Amino acid sequence: MNFHQAAEPMAGPDTRTATERALLIGVALPDQSVAEIYLQLAELRRLVQTLAYEVVDVRLITRQQIEAATFIGRGKIAEIVTQVETHQIQNVIFNDDLSPTQVRNLRQRINADILDRTGIIIEIFAKHARSREAKTQVELVMLQYLLPRLTKRWTHLERQVGGIGVRSGAGETQIEVDRRLIRQRIAKLRQELNRIERERTVQAQRRGSLFRVALVGYTNAGKSTLMNRLTGADVLVEDKLFATLDTTIRQCPLDKDHTVLLSDTVGFIRKLPPHLVASFRSTLKIIDEADLLLKIVDVSAPDCFGQIHTVDEVLEQMGLQHKPARLILNKIDCIETSRYQLARDAYPEALFISAAAQLRLHDVRDAMLNELRRQEVHLRIALPLGAVREIALIRDHCRVDAAEYRDHQVNFEIRAMRRDWQQLAKTISHRILSTENI
Repeated sequence: MNFHQAAEPMAGPDTRTATERALLIGVALPDQSVAEIYLQLAELRRLVQTLAYEVVDVRLITRQQIEAATFIGRGKIAEIVTQVETHQIQNVIFNDDLSPTQVRNLRQRINADILDRTGIIIEIFAKHARSREAKTQVELVMLQYLLPRLTKRWTHLERQVGGIGVRSGAGETQIEVDRRLIRQRIAKLRQELNRIERERTVQAQRRGSLFRVALVGYTNAGKSTLMNRLTGADVLVEDKLFATLDTTIRQCPLDKDHTVLLSDTVGFIRKLPPHLVASFRSTLKIIDEADLLLKIVDVSAPDCFGQIHTVDEVLEQMGLQHKPARLILNKIDCIETSRYQLARDAYPEALFISAAAQLRLHDVRDAMLNELRRQEVHLRIALPLGAVREIALIRDHCRVDAAEYRDHQVNFEIRAMRRDWQQLAKTISHRILSTENI
């Protein structure tokens, strides 16, 4: 097996010859809302269905506390063993993350693969990764996840791992993978992602002073559809969770004087693994660089308000909760008037649109334009004709609406983002003859 081979090609379509049957398990503690756990289980069902598992049953277990050794206790394990045998279930999937010890103990008692929510999300990411960057990010998070869980029965990710240089063949067990080589591979992947991040920084500098807007939000909320409608891009649109992982950046004209850079990024979800967010830092840095965030949520989803909370929670985890943002509630063509009014009352400042039906998209453009103008400076400045370097910097980093040369000076009428002007002014202030706000 060669751990140093290129991290491609990613495994393509699912190689299972028959649909695998799955049992979903959720656990509710006294301080948790049962209704919230049911919403999480409904979302977990969609996640496993994205991987073409057949969901045989969904069980909610109430406990006073988590059982350290097996998570759910011996009594519930006995019930699950019976259900697995009766219905020929191959996978028992938990809504919560399990420790390696809990996974090992459960496998000793239950004749099925024991999976958890994070493992399912990682497998979806592996299935949908297309670009080299996405594949590198997915391989890193997958190896970090698998390393403490290496057992003879760990097989559910082998279809994906086999394509990216972790396993040399389907017949090889995970326990044969040398941990030292995995750690070496992890180190190499981190170096590769650091290189990608440096390249992104250079690319951001080349994009110049255009106003940057990032579409963020819940997975399958319609971000890619909105991106396509606003820019004419051809981003993949599917009714699946995490259908796209790669960042797409396109120019989006707002009026004859203003154009923005619009980016579409990976979607968020409840209980998004922190190490997965960390591995996707080069992708998510696009959000950090944005001047405005458009938070997209599916207003027709039963847990719409919970999705809004999740988006805010992830942004806070990334330290971006104070960045300028507008909430967009998408898919208004899929809801009744009563639900629309309920959402309107709860979030009066939100924009209500339908990207698919192209309803009220002008509100989105207006929101971007208004925030752009709020962050824009419009100035008249005068420089001496001899300030060749400073004049060149003005032309490179600002939009010049007018230039008048007379006597021994040049008068500019310029527009620039405030952040850019503040940096530029530090460099050229000693040569500026006069400045006037327009």
